[in-house]
Parts: sequence; C-alpha cells; structure tokens
Amino acid sequence: MNTIAIIGAGPGGLLCARMLQQHGIGVTIYDADASAAARDAGGSLDLHADAAQIALADAGLLDACMAVARLEDQAKRAMDRHANVRGTFVPDDDDTAAPEIDRGQLRALIAAHVRPEAVRWGHKLTEATPVSGGRYRLDFANGVTTEADLVIGADGMWSRVRRLLTDALPQYSGVSFLDVRYDDADRRHAALAELVGRGHLFARGDDGSAIIAQRNSNGVIRGYVAMRADADWAAQAGVSVDDLPALHAYLLDRFAGWSPKLLAFLTDSDEYVERAIWFLPAPLTWEHNPGMTLLGDAAHGMGPFGGHGVNLALLDAVELAHAIASQPTLDAAVRRYEPTMWSRAAGLAQASNAATRAFFGIGVSDGPHEIPDHGTTHRRYEEDAVRYRTRV
Repeated sequence: MNTIAIIGAGPGGLLCARMLQQHGIGVTIYDADASAAARDAGGSLDLHADAAQIALADAGLLDACMAVARLEDQAKRAMDRHANVRGTFVPDDDDTAAPEIDRGQLRALIAAHVRPEAVRWGHKLTEATPVSGGRYRLDFANGVTTEADLVIGADGMWSRVRRLLTDALPQYSGVSFLDVRYDDADRRHAALAELVGRGHLFARGDDGSAIIAQRNSNGVIRGYVAMRADADWAAQAGVSVDDLPALHAYLLDRFAGWSPKLLAFLTDSDEYVERAIWFLPAPLTWEHNPGMTLLGDAAHGMGPFGGHGVNLALLDAVELAHAIASQPTLDAAVRRYEPTMWSRAAGLAQASNAATRAFFGIGVSDGPHEIPDHGTTHRRYEEDAVRYRTRV
C-alpha cells in the first residue's frame, strides 16, 4: 500500500487530508504545532466564490464555514493619512462572493473533520531524504523517522519540502508589517472601531506607510502597521516589540503628519508582532520529481493583496486529492496536478506581488492609490466560479 505524508497542518494541508480520507485513501499529516489551536493563526481572510468556496463545498464543509463567516465584513473603506475617506465599498445583503472568516476558525473547523489519528502534532520536519524505490525518509525534531511514497509539502513560505524540488527562495518585498490587535474593540477602542466600521480600513500615506485594519469575530479588530523598510528595520532603529515606549516613539516619528485619529492605531494595540512580507518568484515551476509535490504557499507564496493565498491552497488541496484518487499511480497524479496548479497561480501571484509593491510605492512613483472596484471583483468571483464548475 502506498503511503502519503502531508507536511503542514494549515488549512491547505488539512483539507487535502480530509479529501483523501473522503476517497478512502490513507494519509498522515505532520505539523510542528502542538494542536490546531496551539498558536495564534492570524487575522481574517476572505473565502472567494471561485476558489475556497468551491474547495470547501467539494469537501462538504462550506455550510459549516458559512455559518461562522461574516458577510457584512466584506465592506471596505479607504482613507488618506489625514483620515479623509477616499472610497468605500458596501456589499449587498446577499453578497456571498468573499465573506470573511478568522484564520483560526477555518483551521480548527477543517481539523475537526480530519480523523484525529491521522494528524501527528508536535512533529517538526528537519529533513527529507530520497531513499530507494522513489520513497523519502522524513526526520522530525522529536526523533521520529518515517518513510513515504508521496510527500506533499504544505509547509508554507519557508517550506523544507520545497528545497528538494527547486532552489527558489523567498524574496523580501521591501515591506514590513507590525501585526496589531485591539480586543473588545467597540468598548475599549471605540474611536478606532468607528474608523474601521465594518470590514476593512486601508489608510495610506505618501511615503510607503499604511495602516490596515479589519474586523474579526468576537469583537476583535486586527491589523497591520505597514512600512516600506529594510527587513531589519527594527534592529537598525534599535527598537523591539518588548520595549513599547521606544517602539511607540519610533512609530509616531515615522508616521508624523498623520491624523491623530489614526495615530492611535500605532500606540493602543494590545500586542505587536513583527511580520516582514516575503514572496516567492513568480511564476514558479520545477522539474517533475516522483514522490514529491507542493501546495499553497509552499508552491506559490505571494503578497497579501488580493487575498489569494489560502484560497489557492484550498483549491490546490482538493484538486491534488482528486488526482490521487483518479489516477492509476501517485506519479501520474502529481503529473496531472502540477501544471494546472502552476498555471492558475502564476498570474495571481504576479498581480498580487505587483500590487503589494505598488501600494507601498516600490518601483513606482508615490501618489494617490487607486481604489479597487470591489463590486466588479466580487462579480468576477461569481462568474469564474460558474466557469470552473462548468469546466470540471
């Protein structure tokens, strides 16, 4: 019997395991975390009708996800640094093109529908090595060693599995974020909550700086204090998230000239987490390697603009699982899956990376940022979903 190992229990890896189990195919998934809820999974993400929703419906999980997703949080508001509103998008009441869901909610929901004995928590991959017969030996930091006929790298931007397929490395975008968080926002951070409204707030300066905030569930607002900067900007400035007075002073100086209404986003956060923005070269392909493939950010990690990362990971997951179930061999399944995945991701990754750079004035002159037409984007998601279902 063939053995399949998935490295990484994020939404993509978990959904691939769920789909393989639905097909009656054995799989083991390995992740460094102690459990699906062991760490903060991050902020909110949108479930696109032409990607994540198709994948989740295929896995029988769309209704469960939509039950906790937030249609109203598809709204968008754009401001300049003086807190002047430059554009808004308010979704129709029945707009289901890209509802928001917390990343942690999505991960936990999918994990709950994977047979528990198939998941090996606390297993951090240290090395994957080819052995005889096209198999791979997997060594984990806890001393466990195993072998598999197919290794699926769902282990993110800094994938260890990817090293056996390509020399491509993540490239620093030129942009760094500070994750910020405001708990019980409507009561404890009422002025900021009013600025955010429903959904997302994008406030952009003219020097490669921005404040991005988004509604999450349970009264939480999360966001990013974003700067065009070197990857080691904090070390250069001699500040850290553990020294809040120094960090606040640095940020207030960096955002000098911004409206006092917006500056509270810099100083009132309940936590700060450094998060430099990296992405893989796009398009990215590799020579076919029997016994190994990638999905999600491990295959096509890209910038955050457009929200395509998790959406593509989920669609990758179900398509790979279906290929494994329908093809005569694992090798044939990988050969069927990879070209479609590469083709779909290439244009989206290039556009997302370009949009990220443009928003922060990297490679283009600074100036007014064009507000995307979110209504048109939502209609395209719906139309592309119809085309996808018709094609398959």
